[in-house]
Amino acid sequence: MTAAARWKELILAEHAQTDRIRSAARPDDHWTEYAAQFRDDPHRSGDALLDALRARLQPADTLTDVGAGGGRLALPLALHCRRVTAVEPSPSMAAVLRQAAAEYGIANIDLAETDWLSAQVAPTDVTLCSHVVYTIQDIAEFVGKLTQSARRRCLAVLYQRPPQTQLYPLWQQVHREPRLPLPSLPEFLEVLAELGLNPEVTELPHQPARGFDTPESARDLLSRRLYLRPHTPPMQRFEALFPHLLQQTETGGWQIANAPQLTPCIVAWPGAAN
Repeated sequence: MTAAARWKELILAEHAQTDRIRSAARPDDHWTEYAAQFRDDPHRSGDALLDALRARLQPADTLTDVGAGGGRLALPLALHCRRVTAVEPSPSMAAVLRQAAAEYGIANIDLAETDWLSAQVAPTDVTLCSHVVYTIQDIAEFVGKLTQSARRRCLAVLYQRPPQTQLYPLWQQVHREPRLPLPSLPEFLEVLAELGLNPEVTELPHQPARGFDTPESARDLLSRRLYLRPHTPPMQRFEALFPHLLQQTETGGWQIANAPQLTPCIVAWPGAAN
């Protein structure tokens, strides 16, 4: 089996498990409930990933941010380079990006509301996709378009393991079966090697698991992430576990106790656009 075929197999297996547990149709826009979490101050400092990406861009550069979400990276990077094209298929994410761009007066950004393989955008100096590829089934075609659309450099940001890793032990306890993992950095590097690409990988500082403002918001979000329905055995098991699940952080928020840290990495390879 090729690396690209193995990649797709992992995604299909995870999706099939999700659909079986969910017992409901997938929403048209999965991100509607979460989009507001994917915006941030474009003028922020102390963001290790953002600083590392800025260091790889020049003021005269143009950039395509594939899967730009609410603009957490696209907007601050637009302040650092000549122009940014944000490609984002989720209507709710695109709405957050547009609102933040207007709020902060960032005008050198164009928004293409479509998926990457359907997008018709001009080549730019750099293409970027951050935490996007985990669910991209046609990964070889996706990477090929990233490469062909970059005049100088392609940048992909991935964790060393699937982004929902912190939920896997809880999934096992609640649903009484192992959570099937999505592909992440190791599988991505195998795909790049299969495509004849020899990337540079830069490991960034460990990133703590995403926290919660209150125990109540944690209960709500986790029950949705675990696809729990009221008055079912999995929900009852979750409610029994929940009083012992969280720990308070130094900043006053809450997080899953002993949740594994994630390590983001920047994967870089040459672009091919003339």
